[in-house]
Amino acid sequence: MKRIVAAGLTICCLVLWLQTGEAATRTLKLAHAVSVTAPYHIGAEKFAQLLTQYTGNRFEVRIFPNQQLGSERSLVEQLQIGSIDLVVTSTGPLGGFVPKMLVVDLPFLFRDTKHVDQVFEGPIGQGLLVELEPAGIKGLAFWENGFRNLTNNRRPVDKPEDCRGLIIRTMENEVHLESFRLLGANPTPMAWGEALTALKQGTIDGQENPINIIYSHGLYDFQKYLALTAHFYSPALLLVNLKTFESLPPADKQAFLKAAQEAGRFEKEYIRKNEAETLQKLEAQGMQVTRPDRALFRKAMAPVYEKYQPRFSQTLIQGILDTN
Repeated sequence: MKRIVAAGLTICCLVLWLQTGEAATRTLKLAHAVSVTAPYHIGAEKFAQLLTQYTGNRFEVRIFPNQQLGSERSLVEQLQIGSIDLVVTSTGPLGGFVPKMLVVDLPFLFRDTKHVDQVFEGPIGQGLLVELEPAGIKGLAFWENGFRNLTNNRRPVDKPEDCRGLIIRTMENEVHLESFRLLGANPTPMAWGEALTALKQGTIDGQENPINIIYSHGLYDFQKYLALTAHFYSPALLLVNLKTFESLPPADKQAFLKAAQEAGRFEKEYIRKNEAETLQKLEAQGMQVTRPDRALFRKAMAPVYEKYQPRFSQTLIQGILDTN
């Protein structure tokens, strides 16, 4: 008799659920390594809003900024095993998981933001997203960090020779490391949280990052010189655990992709619209800004292409360069 009553209650609950058309909200963890004022976080908030909207409140995204759950590399590792659902990251640490992804980190590979969008929204960008899947990662969309520039606390940088001997923090990215060695610098790979401490203590001389990161993390308080070298373009990606994504019904998969792409466009527009104003704020805070001849840096870093061509293939590199 008890079993009959229990079964009846279960059926009633199921009928009620079907009648209301509502399911329990699923909470997803999204993590990134930068501050809440940085574009990654602004984009993540937009994605969370859009995903909730497009799935009828069936998904809620809880955001963990500022390395609360670990460095970028650690976040990607946690994503792989499913302890984190979503991650916004630069491509820097992804080379350890998908070596071909580092092709986008070659120096002076991208001419401008129009070129960037044509590559990443076209077949080359979509092909690179597919490369992530054997590593258990689904790339939802390319976002943006921006063109990277050099800061230091020792001297102005106007030409490649000015980099000689500078201890520069880089991401854990072998293409970046090799590129800075060609300038005569001493590149030191370091997680971002460790880098901030080292910069404040003066144990390293400088770092390289887009304007928005330089400002949002207050580097003007302990870095005097900013050189607008734009030596690397730094894309970002919104990633989701592949098993999580594959478990979704088709409509939800489309909602994830749509929200990721729209949030990515929102995040890019935010960076590009505010960059000139952000640079003025850095100058107002006392940073001395130089505008080096980038052709000299391009020439100095050019040998890195020959070194990495066998890994990335000349066809892929040339395909990016030739995209119009």
